[in-house]
Amino acid sequence: MGRQVVIVGPAHPLRGGGMSTFNERLAREFQEHGDEVEIVTFSLQYPAFLFPGKTQYSEEPAPQDLSIKVLINSVNPVSWIRTGNYIRRKKPDLVLFRYWLPFMGPCLGTIARLIRRNKVSKVLAITDNVVPHEKRPGDKLFTQYFLSSCHGFITMSRSVQQELKIFEPEKPAVYLPHPLYDNFGEAETREAACKALDLDPTFRYLLFFGFIRAYKGLDLLLQAMAELPLQQLPDVKLIVAGEFYEDAAPYHDLMEKLGLRDRLVLHTNFVPNAAVRHYFSAADLVVQPYKHATQSGVTQVAYHFNKPMVVTRVGGLAETVPDGKVGYVVEPQPQAIAEAINKFYTSDNTSGFAENISELKEQFSWKKFAQAVWDLATINK
Repeated sequence: MGRQVVIVGPAHPLRGGGMSTFNERLAREFQEHGDEVEIVTFSLQYPAFLFPGKTQYSEEPAPQDLSIKVLINSVNPVSWIRTGNYIRRKKPDLVLFRYWLPFMGPCLGTIARLIRRNKVSKVLAITDNVVPHEKRPGDKLFTQYFLSSCHGFITMSRSVQQELKIFEPEKPAVYLPHPLYDNFGEAETREAACKALDLDPTFRYLLFFGFIRAYKGLDLLLQAMAELPLQQLPDVKLIVAGEFYEDAAPYHDLMEKLGLRDRLVLHTNFVPNAAVRHYFSAADLVVQPYKHATQSGVTQVAYHFNKPMVVTRVGGLAETVPDGKVGYVVEPQPQAIAEAINKFYTSDNTSGFAENISELKEQFSWKKFAQAVWDLATINK
């Protein structure tokens, strides 16, 4: 009989973006190796005042190959106790939490403590963030409460690994690069992608992809589009693909102020999984102009579609994007971003990017990630 795994975190029917996609893909990887896997997810993930998007729930069909149990209400302690006792009684070999926000600390920390009473389950956490992007009162207390309930940790950036040591310097923690997102289908021709998105194929396209929040630096990229180097590339447009997770008005005001309307393609609704390949196949270059970051799943989508990138030198972004080999790493400043984009379109040295990407992405396998999680789970067991 295979080992039993429970993953606790976002999954269908939540429209959790990268985390839901990650959890479901990791569950499939465990299953491929003979493990019995269940994902325990949320009936309510965020109260309305914390959720900036239009809806928390997916319109896509539920995955038929996964066992997903909807149990957790993040603001209802009764559901925490019910969930903790449910998993405790199952006695899985491994319970793998996703931790990304201090608000989740009381909920997930309580569930983990209840699970550990069975004296069987190894409780690990993938800590996407330890110090949050947007700070609120109680962050440190909530984070410590959760982290102290775990046996060990996986981080996907070295910066988060360093932050983790502040809270839990003695517990085992491993750095594992974010695996490749290979579940969005294969790339298609640029012509087919442009047709699917109703884009003019005579233009060249940059891509900003994902939820729009202040720390992701879309304003820096908009300012970069107005800088002289990019003004000299009139056939280059920017696709903004992703839902606003904050007030959109300042961004629209900036677009008007900079006179960029004709150089932008705004698809600012949630992008379903089935449409992801259109955007990456249509783009020449993926730009991540983050002001601060830990790691980014967008990088791994770009790798899957063999797309070069411009990323800023913040958090863990530069760890997986070697400068000059698969793109450019620059300071989070409009002029620096503009110069890198201009260099991409005007330099003769970018032809090797695709070949380098093909070589580098081999290291980001789900098989390696899943095996490393089990290696951590067996420490001191």
